[in-house]
Amino acid sequence: MADIKKYVEQLQNFDINDIDWERVGVWPLPARLFLFVVAFAVIVAGGYFFVVKDKTILLERAQAEEVNLKRSFEGKAHEAANLDAYRTQMVKMQESFGEVIKQLPEEIEVPDLLEDLDSKVADSRLEMVQIDPLESKNTEFYVELPIQIEVLGGYHEFGAFVSGVAGMPRIVTLGDFTISEGNNNTGQLRMKILAKTYKYKAQE
Repeated sequence: MADIKKYVEQLQNFDINDIDWERVGVWPLPARLFLFVVAFAVIVAGGYFFVVKDKTILLERAQAEEVNLKRSFEGKAHEAANLDAYRTQMVKMQESFGEVIKQLPEEIEVPDLLEDLDSKVADSRLEMVQIDPLESKNTEFYVELPIQIEVLGGYHEFGAFVSGVAGMPRIVTLGDFTISEGNNNTGQLRMKILAKTYKYKAQE
């Protein structure tokens, strides 16, 4: 108890203006302890801001990168586990693609296509007005060959024609059609429809 009172009196009598920085060792014990605490706090704060803080940021980045790498690894592992299934699927897709390519006509088959369309018109009991091949259109992978068709008939005959074209062995799409009044004497309707077939560019 007496020591504590002694230290308190020394601290009270300690004048900051009389500090002799070269004789810190003879300072009163409370002053030395206070200086030690301040110095320790400064060292800890400096170490945090100049060393630990940067390391913490790097650690957070590394942890975030670790999470991303784990997700990537899980995705790659899933793909690797299903590699055989993907290969089988790829083979089937290539086979299907080959079958589709076989249905794409070459230039020399276009006259045959026109004959087939004319035959479908006749089979559907429609009256052909015109069948007019239009200018081809190039795309990245294929050439589009549009054909404008105009026929006379009734709704049932139109449906039979569309169904017949859909059942053709080659790829032919139908669209952009209009139906209007045709021959007023017979009550027929007039249908204009655009047929499109395709040629694979790699065959050129």
